[in-house]
Amino acid sequence: MSIEIKRLFDFPYYQLEQYNLEKAFSTKYNGEWKSISTKQYIEQANAISRGLLKLGVQPNDKIAIISTNNRTEWNICDVGILQTGAQNVPIYPTISKEDYEYILNHSEATYCFASDEAIIEKLNQIKGNTKLKGVFTFDDIAGEKNWSEVLELGKDESNQNEVEERKAKITSDDLATLIYTSGTTGKPKGVMLSHGNIVSNVLASEKRVPLDYGESIGLSFLPVCHIFERMILYLYQYCGVSIYFAEAIDKLSENAQEIKPHVMTAVPRLYEKIYDKIYAKGVDLSGVKKKLFFWAIDLGLKYEPYGQNGWWYEKQLAIARKLIFSKWQAALGGRLKLMVSGSAALQPRLTRVFAAAGMPVMEGYGLTETSPVISVNDLRDGGFKVGTVGRIIDGVEVKISENDEILVKGPNVMLGYFKNPEKTAEVIKDGYFHTGDKGTVVDGFLKITGRIKEMFKTSGGKYVIPNLLEDELKQSRFIEQIMVVGESEKMPTAFIQPNFDFVKEWAKRHDLSFNNLTELTTNQDVIKRIQEEVDNCNLKFGKWERIKRFELTPEEWSIDGGHLTPTMKMKRKVIKEIYKDLYEKMYDRA
Repeated sequence: MSIEIKRLFDFPYYQLEQYNLEKAFSTKYNGEWKSISTKQYIEQANAISRGLLKLGVQPNDKIAIISTNNRTEWNICDVGILQTGAQNVPIYPTISKEDYEYILNHSEATYCFASDEAIIEKLNQIKGNTKLKGVFTFDDIAGEKNWSEVLELGKDESNQNEVEERKAKITSDDLATLIYTSGTTGKPKGVMLSHGNIVSNVLASEKRVPLDYGESIGLSFLPVCHIFERMILYLYQYCGVSIYFAEAIDKLSENAQEIKPHVMTAVPRLYEKIYDKIYAKGVDLSGVKKKLFFWAIDLGLKYEPYGQNGWWYEKQLAIARKLIFSKWQAALGGRLKLMVSGSAALQPRLTRVFAAAGMPVMEGYGLTETSPVISVNDLRDGGFKVGTVGRIIDGVEVKISENDEILVKGPNVMLGYFKNPEKTAEVIKDGYFHTGDKGTVVDGFLKITGRIKEMFKTSGGKYVIPNLLEDELKQSRFIEQIMVVGESEKMPTAFIQPNFDFVKEWAKRHDLSFNNLTELTTNQDVIKRIQEEVDNCNLKFGKWERIKRFELTPEEWSIDGGHLTPTMKMKRKVIKEIYKDLYEKMYDRA
C-alpha cells in the first residue's frame, strides 16, 4: 500500500517505497561530488530527530537553519526537525546580523544549524542576545559545535519509538515552518505554513511538471530558505528526481556540464545572466558565424508556441536549433528539458528565446503566503502562453477584485503571520488572501499587471503604474535595473542601473573606454544611447506616464548594498534614499 503524503516528512519515505534512489542528494565537497541514497537520507534524518529529542527539543520548538549554499545537510536537518514536532525556521544567509537577531528572537528559536564561518561570524555577535541553547555548524570550524555531534547523539536508536510517537501525533494542519519574508519595507513577517499548505502545493504543482519519474536529474541553486526552491525540492523528492546542489551561481554552467540536468529552477535575474553571457559570446564572433548567431536570436525573439508562426518559421527554427541553439543547450549539459521561473516577472523576450532554443522556461506565480504556487505555465495541452504566469493550479481559486487585485483561496494559503493577528486580518478577508498584485485572467491564463501599493499619483492627479514601465525597459540589453519614481511630483522619472557588462562591450565596439563605473554613467554617449531606449519605451505609454528624465546609478544594485531583498526584489524606499541627491537633481531641486 502506497504511503499517503500528508506531512512534509512523508516525502522521503514515499521516495524510498517508490524509487529508492542511489543518489537522492549530491553535494560537492573539496571538488568532489558526494551522494547519499534515499535510505541514508532517512537514516540520518532519524538520527537528527533522536539527537534533538536528547537535547530536550519539544513539539512546537523553533529551530533555525542558515546556510550560504544549498546542501544535503539542510534537507536532512529539515526532516529531522519536522519529525520531532518542532518547526524549521529558515533564515536568509545574506541579511544583516540585526535581522538574524530579530528573527531568532521573534521566533524564539532554541537551536540553530549554520553552514560556514561567514554565518557563524555574524551569529556569534548576536547569539548572546537570543534564546539559543546551541549552534551546530555543517562545515568543520575550530571552536564550534558540529552538526555531526547531533548525529552522534542520535546514533543510539533506543528512543526511535519516541520519534515515531511524535510523528504519529503530527497532522497536516499542524505548523511546519516559519518563513520570514524579506519584505521591501519594515521588519520581516513570519509566514506560518502548515504541512498541509506545502504538501497540497507540491501535489498540485506536480501535475504541471513533465519529469521522467525516478530517472530525472535536477540542479538546485536558488536559496532553499525561499519557499519556491524548498517546495521544488519536496516536489523532486516526490517524483524521484536525483538532486544535485550547485556550488555557486558562477559555477552553474560548470556544474551543469558535469551532471547534465534535465530540470532546474531559477529567478529571472539568473536567466538574464545566462542569456547575457551567451549574447556576449555571439558579439565576439565574426563573419558568417556572427550573422548566423544573430539571425537565430532574431528568430527566437519572434517565437510563439504550438507552431503559431506557421510552417516556414518552424522550418527556420529547426535549422537555428541545429546550428546555434544546440550549443546553448550544450553549455548547460545538453539534456535540459525544462526550466522553471518564479519570484519576479520574466521578460517575454527571455521566455521566447529560451523556448526557441528548446529549453522552455515555464514561468509561474505565487507568494510565500501561498506556499508558493498559484499558477504556472505547462508546455503540454496548450498550457503555455508567453507573457502570462500560466493557468491556476488545481484546488486553488483566484478572484480578481474590483480594483484588479488578485485574491486567492485554497489549501495552500498560509495559517497567518506569526504573533501578528492584525496583519493577518489585513490580508485574509472572507477566506481570500489579498496578494497586493494586480492582474487579469484571460482564456484561463493569469497575467500580472502591477502592484497595488506601487501605483502612484503625480501632482497632476494622474496614476502611474511603475512596474509596467520598468518591465518594458528591462527588456533593453542596456538596462539591468530600473526604478520609476514620481509620487506627488509633476512627472515620472527613473533611476537606471545600466547593464555594465553589456555597456562595456558596446563601448568597446564604439571605441569608448572608461576607468571606472562613475565615468561610464556620466559619459554622454552612454546617456544618449540609453535615452534612445527610454524614448522607444515612452512611445507605448500615455503622455502622463512617460519617463521625462532619468539618472544612471554608478554601482550595481545588490543585496549586500541594500538595494535588493534576498529574492532580488527592489527595496524602493531604500533605493530612493540611497539616491536622494539624484532624485532631487531630476526635479531641479539639487
